[in-house]
Amino acid sequence: MEIKDTAENWEVVSTERPFQGKKTAVDSDVVRMPDGSTARRDYQVHPGSVCVLALDAEDRVLVLRQYRHPVRHKLWELPAGLLDVPGENPLRAAQRELYEEAHVKAGDWRVLADFFPSPGGSDEAVRIFLARDLADAEGERFEVSEEEADMELARVPLAELVRGVLAGEIGNAGLVTGVLALSATLSGAPAGTGPDFLRPADSPWPARPYAS
Repeated sequence: MEIKDTAENWEVVSTERPFQGKKTAVDSDVVRMPDGSTARRDYQVHPGSVCVLALDAEDRVLVLRQYRHPVRHKLWELPAGLLDVPGENPLRAAQRELYEEAHVKAGDWRVLADFFPSPGGSDEAVRIFLARDLADAEGERFEVSEEEADMELARVPLAELVRGVLAGEIGNAGLVTGVLALSATLSGAPAGTGPDFLRPADSPWPARPYAS
């Protein structure tokens, strides 16, 4: 059996939207089950997100620490942001977020991982990019506000982040997925899985189709 996720769309008998926020919404669908019965599924409607694992020449990862109110924690995270514009090119969004949150640019971009962070309760899809060949961005720093105004910025060795994930000290989904995926990639096992073998930065993303 091939171990691969496959697209499937069960019949939606009815749908309502009890909540519409600025960036996300909540839908309530009545879905036809395989046995013919129906069940209600309530979930967050999300535009999608991008994360950037920026790796410098010393194998340090650029990370940010900011307050996340729903979980009442300050979390270490990768530079990340929403796909605010329908059909937005995710690479351009990732480059923008790296510039705005860290004032950094990168010369080499690859797709590191795609994942659904909470498929039982949200349709959010996330693409993590690996960015290398880092340099300071030109011009003035982007002015941040709200939670971002209190952000801390650090460069942490990849091995230290992997240790923190396995110790249960780091819990942001993008950071956990990114550092473990990169650690596996750098191990070179199986053969042909180093960073240069990762998918190109403009690879198709069926979960969030975009214009080139």
